[in-house]
Amino acid sequence: MTYFSANFYQMNLHEYQAKELLKKYNVPVQEGIPVETPEAAAEAYKQLKVQYGNEYAVVKAQIHAGGRGKGTIRGKDQRGVAVGKNAEDVKTIAGNILGGVLVTIQTGEAGKLVNKVLVAQDVYYPGANPVKELYLSILLDRAKGVNVIMYSTEGGMDIEEVAHKTPEKIFKEHVQPNTTLQPFQARKIAFNFGLSGEAFKNMVKFVTNLYNAYVGLDAGMLEINPLFKTSDEKIIAVDCKLSLDDNALMRHPDLEAMRDITEEDPTEVEAGKYNLNFVKLDGNVGCMVNGAGLAMATMDMIKLSGGEPANFLDVGGSANAQTVEAGFRIILKDPKVKAILINIFGGIVRCDRVAQGVIDAYKSIGNITVPIIVRLQGTNAEEAQKLISESGLKVQSAILLSEAAALVNKAVNA
Repeated sequence: MTYFSANFYQMNLHEYQAKELLKKYNVPVQEGIPVETPEAAAEAYKQLKVQYGNEYAVVKAQIHAGGRGKGTIRGKDQRGVAVGKNAEDVKTIAGNILGGVLVTIQTGEAGKLVNKVLVAQDVYYPGANPVKELYLSILLDRAKGVNVIMYSTEGGMDIEEVAHKTPEKIFKEHVQPNTTLQPFQARKIAFNFGLSGEAFKNMVKFVTNLYNAYVGLDAGMLEINPLFKTSDEKIIAVDCKLSLDDNALMRHPDLEAMRDITEEDPTEVEAGKYNLNFVKLDGNVGCMVNGAGLAMATMDMIKLSGGEPANFLDVGGSANAQTVEAGFRIILKDPKVKAILINIFGGIVRCDRVAQGVIDAYKSIGNITVPIIVRLQGTNAEEAQKLISESGLKVQSAILLSEAAALVNKAVNA
């Protein structure tokens, strides 16, 4: 029962941020200007018109989620991506989007608040050659342990259906770690896209530079959809989704500064302040564990006992009473939680520290109504058991994992 990789987290970027980074690697992009007000959107349209000569501009909601083109602003007849015909039109569209909640297939019904839009140049201008919407992404193939470039001639908003109904239209090109994309591989991709002449040459350059960006930025995922072939044979990234490996941000302090915490779960942001590895889930049993492996096993045990994990929380090896209390508070903020399971195997983390953190949190927060099950084994486990038993708190103790499972089952089915 694998929920996610506990060792790999990603920092998502907005489209306008991702495009600025791609430009540093000589990757052609659809140019645009990010703005936060309708008036600024109108000015951005005028600036783009002077610079590129296009009558139209595209207004795009900037959120960390896909499906913006099909998504709608709650309570309004407004898509998350729309074409404006003039400055006033762009201003109206931006006004409808900004401050609204955009609901897409990826956000779910909760949607996401839109604080910024990107006013972008029109690249769908007519010409002698047909335009094409393509798809290309780069990510890690975990099964093979190599990077993989996935691409298709069927780019656009329906790429998920293409992958589901006609998987033969999805091509893959694997690239060995610590090597560059080979010229023959770039040419193979351009050939499979059905390109020739100047468009073929431009695609070879585009794919090569894009792969260099993926590696140079320590990206976890880089998706271009649509990847656009214009009527004058240019290859342009019209949209870009870019996620960075959190574990590599120490090498990129400038990129870490691009994090938008308003797009992240507030509890995960708060947990980060205490160096807690926390991921919110949708279940009813909160859990606090030390060590990723034990955390995964604990979540499996919760499911087998009839519950659903409400979170992943690894307090790590340097936990103390203060960090444990912080984790406790974060778990209790979830109204879905019907029980809390604390499962600690004391090694570097002493069990008595965890126990003291639980006691302090219990007394500080007060009026805790959900059952709390504590399993402490290892370093100073006896001292921890004594602390809890003498605290007078309504905390249930367990020694074996099976005992903890039974108590969880009783709590969620009460």
